[in-house]
Amino acid sequence: MNLRSSNKIMAKAAIILFFFWVIALILLAKPLLSNQPSEVSNDVLQRLSKAVSELESLKVRNQELQWILTNFSHEVQSGKIKEDIFERLRSTLEGKTGIPISFGGLEKKFRDGPSKEYEVRRRAIYRGVQEIWYFMQQELEKLKKKGHDQSASELATLIQEILNSGKEHEVVLLNDLQELSSMEGHDAWRTTESHALSDLVQRRLHYLQNPVDCSKARKLICNLNKSCGYGCQIHHAAYCFIMAYATKRTLIMNSKKWRYHRGGWEKVFLPLSDTCTDPSGLDRSNWPGTNETQVIELPIVDMLSPRPPFLPLAIPRDLSDRMIRLHGDPQVWWIGQFMKYLLRYQPETQKMLDQAKEKMNFKMPVVGIHVRRTDKVGTEAAFHSIDEYMLFVADFFNKLEMKEKVQVRRVYLASDDPSVLPEAKKKYPDYEFLGDVSIAKGAAVATRYSDSSLRGILVDIHMLAHSDHLVCTFSSQVCRLAYEIMQTLHPDASSKFKSLDDIYYYGGQGPHQQTAIYSHKAHRPGEISMEVGDVLGIAGNHWDGYSKGINERTKQSGLYPSFKAVDKYNIIDFPVYSEVAVAA
Repeated sequence: MNLRSSNKIMAKAAIILFFFWVIALILLAKPLLSNQPSEVSNDVLQRLSKAVSELESLKVRNQELQWILTNFSHEVQSGKIKEDIFERLRSTLEGKTGIPISFGGLEKKFRDGPSKEYEVRRRAIYRGVQEIWYFMQQELEKLKKKGHDQSASELATLIQEILNSGKEHEVVLLNDLQELSSMEGHDAWRTTESHALSDLVQRRLHYLQNPVDCSKARKLICNLNKSCGYGCQIHHAAYCFIMAYATKRTLIMNSKKWRYHRGGWEKVFLPLSDTCTDPSGLDRSNWPGTNETQVIELPIVDMLSPRPPFLPLAIPRDLSDRMIRLHGDPQVWWIGQFMKYLLRYQPETQKMLDQAKEKMNFKMPVVGIHVRRTDKVGTEAAFHSIDEYMLFVADFFNKLEMKEKVQVRRVYLASDDPSVLPEAKKKYPDYEFLGDVSIAKGAAVATRYSDSSLRGILVDIHMLAHSDHLVCTFSSQVCRLAYEIMQTLHPDASSKFKSLDDIYYYGGQGPHQQTAIYSHKAHRPGEISMEVGDVLGIAGNHWDGYSKGINERTKQSGLYPSFKAVDKYNIIDFPVYSEVAVAA
């Protein structure tokens, strides 16, 4: 509860006391207004004397009340009060005044938290500041590179100073916005709402996966062994789970002779069901089957036909308002919830991860870096030097040091190239690098499907997801998987990343669209014009202030200012699972 709320309570309490004083004054003045002068006697004088005495008492009580509320406000601001704020204030006031206290709508407003529109606008401001910096940085960098003679060299020095100053301004602005967010007093609501919403989804998934009678349950069969790496296979499993949720069918995972563990899924993760793992049924069909078909077998998403509307990046209509209000990227939050249920570790797996964390002295603050090389470079992704990653690592710690002292600049470095970790340690001696070269060796294509490789990729993803910030390439499935898991560990971790290439996407996803919230007239080669309300199919963010896409109204394809458009969420009717109660 902030100072403004405390002042409102103080004002309300003063009004209550004034109201009682007015009633008392009216009752005492009645005899003076009577038409019977003979009754105006010593009795009236005594009443007046008593009234004056009570007014003095009220004055003292009002001063005490102001003192109580002022001190209470300071305690709230300093975080000393841990219990329910309104209950504490109510009991304090009632104990001092003897008057029953009710805060009415103010208490409800405090508990309900901010509006969806407020949360969306707050995040848009944060994103807008970043986009301004991307634009200024890129434009000045281009100008800087044009210097060849002495005067140009001097100009380059000046521009570098501008860049340094501009970066400081960005750091201060973003820190100020984060401070503003905490001062609003809604962090407790965000934490509570995050737990409540996640709990609801997890209980729905548990209900779906544990039918009363498995022999009669409608089932969806998912074959885990897709011909791709670990991150890709986990995303395949999550796609199957989303399809099961959307069709209200229990997911049966066929993981026999899984490439990453011959013993199957349950040797690494907890079973998806406690009551239903039998894939049999009265009848069976390939996708799509019918509503009455008991068992449907699902193909990989690349072969899915017909394609239903609830594929990622779709979100469920019945939860969409809460998701959009809570999270900066509700599409990723939604996928993260399926990862949360899928990736529940077996005790042995959890023990292995805990030991690895302790052995490497994994502590906060820490930035996670994932450098993907080998089979991705030259085909799906460009080469990025360690210097490109470290630029954003330094940016994170510089921002943090504006608020607190950083004893150790700690980095967890994961890669499939064994040479990256030694290179980073040599080039950046002021940083403490955590990681394991043997994991990188095991991640190579030739040794990817061994037990040691599985342990290595589990450790890498776990540490990356538990980092304070993630620097990677979203072209990598491992990077996106760590980012998805990260969303389950915080109320909103949508801004805790920097991708050196792609924006977030999900393999096999439906269209990713944005809506223009400001008009734009193209004034550079390669730009496109747009009007407010235009739907844009986004292909990517160039991280220089511009995104690339197609205006679906004009059919023009090209660049447009990123800050002038926002995501257009694909809100779809999923089952509402009325059998699972919403927590009060």
